[in-house]
Amino acid sequence: MVDFTSDNVTGAAPEILRALADASEGTAPPYGADSWTERLTRRVSDLFETPVEVYPVVTGTAANALALGQLCPPFGAVFCHEDSHINTDECGAPEMFTAGAKLVGIPGPGGKLHPDALDAAIRRTGFRKVHRVRPAVVSLTQATECGTLYAPDEIAAIAEVCRRYDLRLHMDGARFAKAAVALGCAPADITWRVGVDVLSLGATKNGAWAAEAVVFLRPGLSEDVEERRKRAGHLVSKGRFVAAQLVAYLDDDLWRRNASHANAMARRLGDGLSTLSGVLLPDPVEANMAFPVLPDAVREGLRAAGYAFYDWPSDTPGTVRLVTHFATRRADVDALIATARGLLAASA
Repeated sequence: MVDFTSDNVTGAAPEILRALADASEGTAPPYGADSWTERLTRRVSDLFETPVEVYPVVTGTAANALALGQLCPPFGAVFCHEDSHINTDECGAPEMFTAGAKLVGIPGPGGKLHPDALDAAIRRTGFRKVHRVRPAVVSLTQATECGTLYAPDEIAAIAEVCRRYDLRLHMDGARFAKAAVALGCAPADITWRVGVDVLSLGATKNGAWAAEAVVFLRPGLSEDVEERRKRAGHLVSKGRFVAAQLVAYLDDDLWRRNASHANAMARRLGDGLSTLSGVLLPDPVEANMAFPVLPDAVREGLRAAGYAFYDWPSDTPGTVRLVTHFATRRADVDALIATARGLLAASA
């Protein structure tokens, strides 16, 4: 099987495996009091060009839920796109970690929030004060579940709405590296410089074994987060093994190299499929995901040939999601395109 279902299907990058082996030598203080965790905070601060506070965890769900729990009261509202991961794929974790806050899903093309739609939703939600939940947080997904990206000016426009209503801005960055590379932006230019307060920084989908982090980009927002992390079961006893992954991920631009390869393979896949008569690619490939529309015969023929991918809910029947990762081979991309071409010819 050649797996294009997601970018979390791979093993760890060799550099991260070596870092784990090195961290296993000797002893180290537990619960994040180790030298790897200390180094991680310095490394993330350097990368983002500002002092930050970093709290490693082992899942993206925990990173998002802890961040939102820190920013939103139980009687608050978190505004997000209706198709965002926190709204559709976290099994209610944000609601649980906030002790009952309400997620307000907002529609929008391409999986992205639009400032005007966000403003209207905030005004509707905060209309009757005590009778409704209090607007508290906006959450963006970068890259989105539709594979699209928020450019810096788009994030800044969302942040302006947040400031208008005194809301915090959170970014779900499970695929943050792919977005930064595709946009050609420094991490700071698509986070705190354009108004993001807290980032869920993902590494698992870009070469780590199991490593994410909640990154506080503004001072004064992290009070009590250590206790929240402990109560949630994400204060890892041997925390050096999480931090060591993230340090190796950021060292020597591994995050950038892995993301660049994943993005390049997705563009190659999209470019190749878009040349085939009978295959539609409604949107350009912006990061490491392509959403072509395939005829039934091609879709099922690819699966019979050993390719794995997801059918994707869409207004256009036959839409599938193809995801590339740091270990995707060019030969596998080319073989999928050639197989699709052969299936189209056979069905003509």
